Amino acid sequence: MLIDRIGKLKAGFAEEFDGHVIANEINMLYLTGFLGAAVMFVPNEGESILYVYGVNYEGARTKAKNCRVERVKRDEEAFKKLADQIKAMKLKTLCFDSMSFQVYQKFKNALERSVSLEGKSEYIWSLRRIKDDEELKRMRKAAELTAAGMQRACDVVKLGIKEIEVAAEIEYEMRKYGSYGVAFDTIVASGPHSAYPHGGCCERRLAKGDLVVIDIGATYMNYRSDMTRTVVIGKASRKQKKIYDVVKEAQEAAFQRIRDGVKAARPDADARSLIEEAGYGDYFVHGLGHGVGLEVHEQPVLNTSSKDILKSGNVVTDEPGVYIVGFGGFRIEDTVLVRKGKAERLTKGLYVLET
Repeated sequence: MLIDRIGKLKAGFAEEFDGHVIANEINMLYLTGFLGAAVMFVPNEGESILYVYGVNYEGARTKAKNCRVERVKRDEEAFKKLADQIKAMKLKTLCFDSMSFQVYQKFKNALERSVSLEGKSEYIWSLRRIKDDEELKRMRKAAELTAAGMQRACDVVKLGIKEIEVAAEIEYEMRKYGSYGVAFDTIVASGPHSAYPHGGCCERRLAKGDLVVIDIGATYMNYRSDMTRTVVIGKASRKQKKIYDVVKEAQEAAFQRIRDGVKAARPDADARSLIEEAGYGDYFVHGLGHGVGLEVHEQPVLNTSSKDILKSGNVVTDEPGVYIVGFGGFRIEDTVLVRKGKAERLTKGLYVLET
């Protein structure tokens, strides 16, 4: 599988470049199966090289696939050794995925003046955004573990419990059933905090009538999931029920639009239109969704300005929301697999405002 990824990467850049420098650690994980390297070089012809710090060297020798592993002491040495390798191979045109401006300058200075170095993250992203069968297997498991965490949240959310106590219950439940960790910092945002899309969690105790936005994700073998539900403590008011129903309808409309070949801006437009018609358009303050995989925020992006086209094998979120400062917030989110026909929800269930 990893050999195929490196081969596909080479096929993408071979006509334009002699080699591809991989400086993003998640991209190195994607290509080699190892997390913790300094930099990787994929030449058009020949063996790929993974430069690894001494502390991770033995781990890389065991776990990294389809590359030669070389030990380095620090970033400067890694890029100096890479520059020397490029000189020895007499390569002239290189591309890279991403690196800081400082690293770029040092690396560029270490190369021959005749060598060109161009940022081209699209080659690796064209691969990462389409999930293969093994990736989907892991993401289904991550979604299953996330759903278990959400069920636990619904079981323990009650008057007087602290936000951080709910978060602890969620994270323990996911770990207990096999999660390798959390996909991101767990959000249990209650009352006034629920009106902030990334409200976090704190020692606030849940009060009667509170809206509680619960946004969680498990990780399984490096792959992530993302799921949000909104509940109320006690009986929901008429206005709370109305807005919740609007958000749920918007999420379903977007889900029905998500499929292979659709512009990524379209599901956002469908959801946004329904929320605007209900009078809450000014309170939907973020895009509909984003890709998920080795990272919780990936390509493609689903928002009003997105130029992406959805393709079968993309895994994205569908998460419309309404956030009214002084009243509260609502968000319903699922992780969704794009298909040629109807999309598939990897997370699902628990669409209940009152627990």
